[in-house]
Amino acid sequence: MTAIRVLIADDHAVVRQGLRTFLGLQDEVEVVGDVADGAAAVAAVAAERPDVVLMDLVMPGMDGVEAIRRIAAEHPGTRVIALTSFLDDDKVLPAIRAGAAGYLLKDVGPADLVKGIRTVYGGEALLHPAVAARLMEEVAGAPAPAGVADPLTAREHDVLAEIVRGHANKRIALELGISEATVKIHVSSVLRKLGVADRTQAALLAVREGLVLPD
Repeated sequence: MTAIRVLIADDHAVVRQGLRTFLGLQDEVEVVGDVADGAAAVAAVAAERPDVVLMDLVMPGMDGVEAIRRIAAEHPGTRVIALTSFLDDDKVLPAIRAGAAGYLLKDVGPADLVKGIRTVYGGEALLHPAVAARLMEEVAGAPAPAGVADPLTAREHDVLAEIVRGHANKRIALELGISEATVKIHVSSVLRKLGVADRTQAALLAVREGLVLPD
């Protein structure tokens, strides 16, 4: 099995060392480096070409949001997880809009962190449940652009609602009483019909356009 190559970016040495030590014990993960600021993260991605970056958002010099934006533009094959202590309104949406494939809080459990790395490496978006709730709250109040039609079937609406809640395919299958393979087909159809590249973009568009109403 090919290990997932991970870069750690955080301005706290203790955090970097803790993550490096834990991830170093995982057979499916290879830590290719750790850096202390956004500019160093951008440079390290160019040099090491990691599969996944764990990115703190508040760092000296270039912050994590700008680093995510640069990495998404220059190295689209590298997936970035914002790993931060902040759930503030001015952190969540900018990081996602910059191109973060996932947003996790630093209180995430070790097993869930590894699962999250595996999830974004596999091409899916990842949102901490609290982040998903804040995302819905924030974008629900944003003005909707005119002219966006609703092309989805009733079942696709059900699947989209679960995506907005931050649920993975296995959880969606359980919630809707359908197979995981069927969920994958519906997710692909939803992304195609909405004209978006990933689940995070679908969640943003869904709530902004009123395709899914907040709980």
